[in-house]
Amino acid sequence: MFMSGRFATVPLLLLLCPASVALAGPAENQALIDTARARWEGSPQAGWMVRILPPSVDAAALPEAGSGGAALLARYCAQCHHLPNPAMHHPDKWPKVVHRMVDRMRGHGNRGAQMRQMMGGLAAPDEEEVHMLIGYLRRNAQKPIDVARYPDLDTRGRSFRDACEQCHVLPEPASRTAGEWRRVVSRMERNMAWMNRVTGSQAVPGEPQLRVPDILSYLTAHAAPATRTR
Repeated sequence: MFMSGRFATVPLLLLLCPASVALAGPAENQALIDTARARWEGSPQAGWMVRILPPSVDAAALPEAGSGGAALLARYCAQCHHLPNPAMHHPDKWPKVVHRMVDRMRGHGNRGAQMRQMMGGLAAPDEEEVHMLIGYLRRNAQKPIDVARYPDLDTRGRSFRDACEQCHVLPEPASRTAGEWRRVVSRMERNMAWMNRVTGSQAVPGEPQLRVPDILSYLTAHAAPATRTR
């Protein structure tokens, strides 16, 4: 991959040397993400690429932000869309997602040839990197709810269930503290508004709204103690 002009500010070592991925920190990872985004935002396919994932997380906010897994995610998984959040899928789903995306990066499978054509410098991980990336994503994936522990899920928890299972597995309420849930729900509210909105349009009076107080009330009631051991 040859970089010039505004892309030349990204250290070429990070782009060309796989071994350097493990040494990259959040700042270097964000530089890769920003460079990739500038590239795909300037492509003829930018209109649909920008809508694939919401822009909900940056390199510094990733779990294990200074790890090799986070560096691999930044290097390979923001080449065609916004950076994915490891918590967007549960552990058992990530391997299938990663293998599908890697096939596309290598010019195979669904959209592979199209991606190869429109992203001339697209890089793909080797098998060792794929293994490391899957391990990172599974470690930091969404913990699915144990429905047997929540007999009130279809009554008090209905707003939580209806809203959150639209996009991913229902998360385990006890996996986070009340304060953490408030931040997560705020981010999800922004994500859902983004996903359900045509770029540049505004909210329409009368359209369905999330019952955020009900969702927070349920999650807070079942959240982990604020003094939990991390």
